Amino acid sequence: MNENKLKEYLKVLGCPKCKGDLIYLRKNKEGFYCKKCKLLYPIIEDVPIMLVNSAIKMEEVEA
Repeated sequence: MNENKLKEYLKVLGCPKCKGDLIYLRKNKEGFYCKKCKLLYPIIEDVPIMLVNSAIKMEEVEA
């Protein structure tokens, strides 16, 4: 994903569950990660999927 687009997303997006800050992760999957909820919101075809029921539980990931 384009770095400028990422910066813009991070300015305006928050975790849909807790409204907290997100960080960008690119490990096994690309997406926006909430440290508090330990959820990864995936990016599919350059579109962030910001739905709690589509989030991936990432208990083992601490960024």
